[in-house]
Amino acid sequence: MKQNWTVKNKKDDFEQICREHGITEVTARLLVNRGLSTKQERDAYLHPSFSCLPSPKLLKNAEAAADMIAEQIQAGKRFRIIGDYDVDGIMSVYILYRCLTAAGARVDYRIPDRIRDGYGLNSDMVQEAIEAGIEVIVTCDNGIAAMEPIRLAKEAGIIVVLTDHHEIPLVETEYGMEKRMPEADIIVNPKQEGETTPMTGICGAVVAYKVMLCLAERMGLPMTLLRQMIPYAAMATVCDVMELRGENRTLVALGIQMLRECSDYGLNALIDENQIKRENLCAYHMGFVLGPCLNASGRLDVAVKGLRLLLSDNPAEAAVLAKEITELNQTRKDMTAKGVEEAKKQVLAQETIPPVLVVYLPECHESLAGIIAGRIREKFYRPTIILTDAEEGCKGSGRSIDGYHMYEALCEVQDLLTKFGGHPKAAGLSLPKENVELFQKRLVENCRLTEEELTEKVSIDVVLPFGLVTEQVIEELALLEPFGIGNEKPLFAERKLKLQRARVLGKNANVLKLDAENEYGRQFEVMYFGDIQEFEQDMESAFGKDALNRLYQGRENDIRINMIYYPEKNEFRDKVTLQAVMQYYKV
Repeated sequence: MKQNWTVKNKKDDFEQICREHGITEVTARLLVNRGLSTKQERDAYLHPSFSCLPSPKLLKNAEAAADMIAEQIQAGKRFRIIGDYDVDGIMSVYILYRCLTAAGARVDYRIPDRIRDGYGLNSDMVQEAIEAGIEVIVTCDNGIAAMEPIRLAKEAGIIVVLTDHHEIPLVETEYGMEKRMPEADIIVNPKQEGETTPMTGICGAVVAYKVMLCLAERMGLPMTLLRQMIPYAAMATVCDVMELRGENRTLVALGIQMLRECSDYGLNALIDENQIKRENLCAYHMGFVLGPCLNASGRLDVAVKGLRLLLSDNPAEAAVLAKEITELNQTRKDMTAKGVEEAKKQVLAQETIPPVLVVYLPECHESLAGIIAGRIREKFYRPTIILTDAEEGCKGSGRSIDGYHMYEALCEVQDLLTKFGGHPKAAGLSLPKENVELFQKRLVENCRLTEEELTEKVSIDVVLPFGLVTEQVIEELALLEPFGIGNEKPLFAERKLKLQRARVLGKNANVLKLDAENEYGRQFEVMYFGDIQEFEQDMESAFGKDALNRLYQGRENDIRINMIYYPEKNEFRDKVTLQAVMQYYKV
């Protein structure tokens, strides 16, 4: 895959920044590259604290929603929380349930079954609520597209408090495409017009958390309880791939600190089951270890199992549930790997790779479509939609790239769809099977991405010969965490590396260890966790099979590469060595 490497070259008084914050020039350059131009901004970034979080009252209707909820609690009304089956939905329900229970509400919850119910609030759930005598429905991480179900709820006299963070639906009218919202009693969604909160790109759990913060003030709930909700909102932020800047980054940083010391039985059991050292716990574990386990419960079983784990007040029960959903996640990984391989084969079988990929995997479990779409997008750097057979027609999930608003792209072909919704970078959809071919054709025809936009852009923070990497530099890099979308892990470059030896490591033979020497004669170790087979093919194509064999034998060869890397400390038997983790390479 082609890549466009560029070096960030922002200017500032680096010496002054070093003096002000007591940091190395490398770290000073990284702060400037992240657009932090004042000492106040840099202090808030380097030392996130609760004081950095904006008032929840700035979120439009959050205070009014809390007032409405408080009135209904005091009137003794029966509440039902309706969430979603992914991590954001599970965490949103958890936050609302814990806080509403503490406030004295008569409350239960309902999480949709992915296969039977589909996404979000539907008319059957409203009918269930009517029959159960529910008087107030609070949605979380869904509801903004539930026009008909909310209309039915209102006709039945149910009060609906809608909290969500998804895009406002676009509806075709005689005047063109217009935004339209359901007729809930109150809507809290940072995407609605007239929003006043400083950051609108927040997840559903954070929306729910802000409403509960307002409720806590209104009803005198202990702030210790609300503080306990931060790790849950933080994990949802990471797993829903929100930008880690501003309040999102602060919230996640605080959540990680609190998760390391968390006493909740459920989360503790999940951390222990996955053998995570608490002192090393970071955003990676949230997004790629703990979160996927909770997601797996909603993908291959029922999401309520993950919620039961989080709500458990029995350590023995929590351990059993943690083991079950961790095993489910391993099954999910195996099924995902099989789906990714099949999708790659389909893409590579085409004469030319189109600008938008629509891959039909009829036997793929529908819950895995989004994960597979993300992997294929990474592999080919194309907006990707994975479709699979469902009970009625086809269902699918999409993942996008910069410059391609997936939700708006689906709006352009909504006449072919039975249901859809999502964000600029991700979406879900359903359509009749007979529309699949035309759906693919029209998405490609409508795509306006240029060749440049279809080339992955890799931004290098600093060209840094490895000899200039010190333990202090690596320790300071930890101040920049948590890393993720919007606060990417810093990238450094080394040029003209001579590769001296290669070894494949790991029980699954999925790690490549390289001995390298740079142009200044500095020798060091390079670890590569990418596609080893592809690396071997690239080296053989550029330098020949004999050169590749000599590399594995540790013999003289002519293999030379440029590398983008991230430095790390390797601690083994009380010995600390510095190594480079290769992210990208070019021959």
